[in-house]
Amino acid sequence: MPREISAGGVVVRPTSQGWELAVIEPRREPSEAADLGKKQAKVVLALPKGLVDPGETPEQTALREVREETGITARVLTKLTDIKYVYVRSWGDKQRIFKIVSFYLLRYDSGTIDDLVSSMRIEVKRAFWIPLPEARRRLTYRGEREVIGLAEQYLALHSKEAR
Repeated sequence: MPREISAGGVVVRPTSQGWELAVIEPRREPSEAADLGKKQAKVVLALPKGLVDPGETPEQTALREVREETGITARVLTKLTDIKYVYVRSWGDKQRIFKIVSFYLLRYDSGTIDDLVSSMRIEVKRAFWIPLPEARRRLTYRGEREVIGLAEQYLALHSKEAR
């Protein structure tokens, strides 16, 4: 079974109401919408992530993917975990793929969320901030919801350093 190695970021920023998290709504393929028939399509919310390019470290990939998919820049606080899963490609050969995604907790530095280059709109419908306490309920993928739990634990123990 082919493998894919990716990395992504859990980008947080402090506000007067608590921590916020940067999320993306990936753009769905037209075939995915057609597969849903007449049912109302549920909004997919995810963390920014992507394939590790040759010569790039997973940490560099996480920072690049966050910049490309959200429009913001961030700095690494810590590595949270690796999640592993199998998925079936929805394009081309429909092959089963074993995927490993390294997730990093990142602290927002600068930029305007959803200020993307036009070519990224093929992949990302929109990027926006949500309150961190809502993330485990609102993110679509189970593995990413678990990663959010790790981020919350880290921030509870290292809140001063993260701010």
